[in-house]
Amino acid sequence: MKIVLLIVAVLLIIISLLQGGKSDGLAAFTGNGDLGLFANAKERGPEKVISNITMGLGIAFFVLVIIIRIMG
Repeated sequence: MKIVLLIVAVLLIIISLLQGGKSDGLAAFTGNGDLGLFANAKERGPEKVISNITMGLGIAFFVLVIIIRIMG
């Protein structure tokens, strides 16, 4: 079970690094541009797939940690 957790953790790190940077929110801190805090930017295509995979791996990681903690 711990090996599966390790594999999920490594995949989660790799997929997170593959995601495109969302630096639009940085303008709120630097003062450049308008405040797009509540902008409606929808993901499309490969970005949406990678985002969904990241969410799935995150949930799997969370569930595996809880299962290992209960069993161990």
